[in-house]
Amino acid sequence: MRRFFVNTGAAGSDKDFAPRSLTLEEGEAYHAARVLRAQPGDELWVLDGQGHQFTCRVLSVSKSRVELGVEKCEYRDPLPWSVTLVQALPKGGLMEDIVQKATELGVSRIVPLLSQRTEVRVSTARDADAKVEKWNMIARESCKQCGGLWLPQVERPCGIKEWLTQRPRTDLSFVASLEPETRSHHFWFRDFKEKYQRPVETIEIWVGPEGDFTPEEYELLRQNGALPTTLGPLVLRCATAAVTSIAIALAEAREQI
Repeated sequence: MRRFFVNTGAAGSDKDFAPRSLTLEEGEAYHAARVLRAQPGDELWVLDGQGHQFTCRVLSVSKSRVELGVEKCEYRDPLPWSVTLVQALPKGGLMEDIVQKATELGVSRIVPLLSQRTEVRVSTARDADAKVEKWNMIARESCKQCGGLWLPQVERPCGIKEWLTQRPRTDLSFVASLEPETRSHHFWFRDFKEKYQRPVETIEIWVGPEGDFTPEEYELLRQNGALPTTLGPLVLRCATAAVTSIAIALAEAREQI
């Protein structure tokens, strides 16, 4: 089944949202009409990134719009835990890969981080907006590919101190580390459960750039509750570290249910 994405805005925040029709526009319309040659009567699925999946029938096709009739609406609750990935911007196209894989794994939020050793710089507001739009597009494509019904929120690039002042409450905050004084994800999850007698609900994962965080940045993160966490004895590239840490944290979260 072919999947497409629509922005349902504020209306889509209602889990009982059940429109009779939807419209594909711009890139989604072009892909349906020009690439896949959709015709009236064809069936396809539409996602809105807010938990809804719509089974639709094509009503009409034009150059810039594809009108759809909605035949079935389904809603899936978000995961019982939320994961925020705070990822120092890597060079090259690695951030695109990280956004793709993090979306497939089901993270709730992605924070592109500007750290001391980050080689990628965001010089203007326009540059930041362009990068965020690109990452959002990759996240949408990832949702369509894997059938994920919840689109992660991609923040604007920011510094460590800036994010620390605006971050939401977090049960567990991990920072991937090769330092000697580290523990496993399992240790920290078990420790939390023993202390608070409830499962972890919110998770934050910090991953440094190629070259890692500086000692001063590690100290700042520790002072703000980030727990030094091992991913094994080998030095992982930042994209591998991000995917590994997310996957382990989600596996531990599932075990607590």
